[in-house]
Formats: sequence, structure tokens, C-alpha cells
Amino acid sequence: MMAAAQAAPPAAPPTAPRTAPRTPSLTAPLAAPVDLKFDFSAGPAKPGFTRVAPTTVYADDAGYGYEPGAQVSTGDNGNATTSEKPFMFSAKVPEGNFNVTVTFGDSTTATTTTFKAESGRLMLERVPVPAGQVAERTFTTNVRTPHLPKLPTNATGREEVSLDQFDDGNTRDWDNKLTVEVVSPHAALRSIEIVSAPTAPTIFIAGDSTVTDRDGGGDVSWGQLLSVFFKPGVAVANNAQSGETMKSFMNALRLDKMLSQMKKGDYLFLQFIHNDSKASWPQTYVEPETTYKAYLKVYIAEARLRGATPVLVTAMDRGARGTGAPTHGHDGYPQAMREVAQEEHVPFIDLYGMSDTFYESAGADAGKILADGTHSTAYGGYEFAKCIVMGIKQNKLDLANFIVDGFKDFDPAQPDTAAALNLGPLFTGSSGGRGPRPGGPPASPGATPATNSPASGNPGPGPL
Repeated sequence: MMAAAQAAPPAAPPTAPRTAPRTPSLTAPLAAPVDLKFDFSAGPAKPGFTRVAPTTVYADDAGYGYEPGAQVSTGDNGNATTSEKPFMFSAKVPEGNFNVTVTFGDSTTATTTTFKAESGRLMLERVPVPAGQVAERTFTTNVRTPHLPKLPTNATGREEVSLDQFDDGNTRDWDNKLTVEVVSPHAALRSIEIVSAPTAPTIFIAGDSTVTDRDGGGDVSWGQLLSVFFKPGVAVANNAQSGETMKSFMNALRLDKMLSQMKKGDYLFLQFIHNDSKASWPQTYVEPETTYKAYLKVYIAEARLRGATPVLVTAMDRGARGTGAPTHGHDGYPQAMREVAQEEHVPFIDLYGMSDTFYESAGADAGKILADGTHSTAYGGYEFAKCIVMGIKQNKLDLANFIVDGFKDFDPAQPDTAAALNLGPLFTGSSGGRGPRPGGPPASPGATPATNSPASGNPGPGPL
């Protein structure tokens, strides 16, 4: 007899499909792409361009125009807009990175033109154009606002950076416009094109007033001059601000702002010492061997979580007012940062050591490096920016591929002379120092900068 067939086993009960654990989004959604074209000639606008008349003052509803104080007129037989004084043009854009292409030149007159973006970031320096020729140059810059991505329901936190009185000194870094400043004895602007550059690597900078952007005046940082040493395709987002420490930078959500924009392939440059080392500031003081190291490691971890490369930069030394002699200060903080870099295998740039070499080698220019014993002049900031570029090269960062052609290796023991650089004329007007002028609005473009009289001693415990 045949054996009876065995009954099939009962079917297993259905199971719910497995789902991956929920991970919060680390970045804000991308904004719609921007492609804006502006024609500064007097005739009918070129196809696809918006004509900008000399009388067009920026209005939010129109979304473009000159900033107040611009003294511009039609020139070169109607082919360009011209001016003998610095002027600014703005276009309304969402936050992000943008490639800006400027076209300029005069049919009958040779021109030399400098372009800056946002709050004094040097983008193109003294580009010469012979008479009868037209030049086209492109640079990449970053635009941000104080707003943060909207939080989920009941999530702890705030949705906006806590700006303070020092942010009045670089308001163009925080508005919803991309501002281009033109500086030339005879400007001949023909067109500006603004195109989104969402994949461009971004150099985020966190620090205090020795690194921050300034609209103009007596001190100019390496942070606002760094862009001029890079080709198009990489943007500098300088989030440094006066008075900040690693703790306050977090508390004001400035770190959160950078992290909300940060993506794989970006960089986070950290320079915090000047204010963090002040024991007279008990709420933000960090001790070099313990809490200073711990906070550095938090910033490093947050950057790495987003695929960005952290870079540690020791702060430049202070110098004696008037003479510029190095004070050899900062106690154990530079060494503590060096140790963190070694422990975490992080690129390290010793600006502190390079600055002392610079001060000791500048000769008669030593007193011209710092505006007040702590903050750099345009000359000092420019040389410090070169030190940062050398640090990028020495650490063999991918950023080195974006360094402008023709950059000559910089040795702080053999610095440029202040006269050879002659940067003062490029950084006049606006606020005249660190923050707004009390009792009135900023000066119009082209105003004379405030003088910085030498004084004895170093700054006290006030914000830097």
C-alpha cells in the first residue's frame, strides 16, 4: 500500500515588512535653481537679460538694483555702467552657493577693477583690462540667511540664528540678497550673471572677530580675503563673528546654521582661541587641556558626520600696538589644538607660529600688520590668508586643486611689503571698523576709512 501523503505544514503568519530606523535629515532641501542675467548697457537688453538702469535702486519686490549710495551713470557710448567710486549691486536669491560671472571693460579707456561679494569678501583683485577689450571673469560665493530648517512638531530648538549687535557690521552676510561690490577708478560694468552652484565645495569658517567678514574699515580678516586665492568652483562661507567662543557659537545656533548647509566634500575651518581663553568670561571660558579640547572634538565630529573635512587653525598671535612685536601669548591653547589634531588625525594649520615669524620678519611694516594689536589690517589679513593657503597645500587637501594659477608659495619669513600690496584703497568706506558707527547709518561707498592710532598695551577683556 502506498503511504498516505503528509499534510503540508501550516503557512507562517504574515509578517510586517522591516523598515530601516528613522534617521533625521542632516541638511535642508535644495532650493530651486537660479539663473539671473543683468545687462548694464543703455540700449535694449540682450535676449534673456534684464536691463538695469543707473536709477534702479534695490527694491525687494523687483528683486534687484543698486544699493543706496551708488553713484553710477551710463558710459562708454551706452555700452556699460560707469563710476569713479565703489558701488554695490544686489539680486534677490535663496541661500546657497552661486557662480557669478561679471563682464567689464571700456572701448576707449583702460580699466582696473576689483570685485567683492556680500560683506567685503575679496573675489577678484585689480583685474586690468586694456582699452578696447572686454573681460569676463567668474567667481563662486555663498549666500545665507539666519533661518534654519523648520523643526518637527515638539522638537526642541529654535529656527533662527540669534544675531547680536556685532552682526550689524556684516549685515550683507545675513540678508536674502547676493551683493556684488565694484571698486575701480573707472568702472565699466557690462553684465552680471548669477547661476546656482549647489555642488561646489564650501569652506565654512567658524571663529571670532579676527576671522569675520567686514563691510569696510580699519580691520580686514583672512576669512574675508581667502576667496581671492581660489578659482571658480569653491565657495567660502565665513560664519565667524566678533565676541564668539566655541560655546557661544553653539548657543547662538551659528554652528547649527553651518551644519544645516554642510554636505559631503565641504570643509570646516576652526579658529577659536582669543575669547575662549578669557577666564574673565566664566560662561564661555574653556581650559586648554580639558574643555577646550573637548569642544574642538565636538565640532570635528559634527563636520565628519556630514562628510565634511574639519581643519584646525591656531589663532594669530597678538602684537604690541604701534610696533607689531609679537607678544607670544595664547598660553597653552595652540599646543592643545595641535594635540587634538594629532589625536583626531585632523589637518592642522599653525597660523600662530606663522604669525610670529611674519611679525619678526616684516621690518618697517611690522606695525602695519595689526590695526589695534589684535585685528589685522588689509595688509596683515592678506598675508594671513596666504598662510592659510600654504597650510592647505602642505596638508595636501583636495582644496589645493582650486588654488588660483600663479599663486607663489608664501614664506612668512619673507613677506610682501605693505606698499607693494597697497590694499588700503580697496577697503574704504562702510562701517570704518568692527561694527556699525554709533549714532548713524554706515557711510556711503567711497568714504574715507577710520584711522587706527597706535596705543600702548593689548586689548582688554572686551569682545574680539
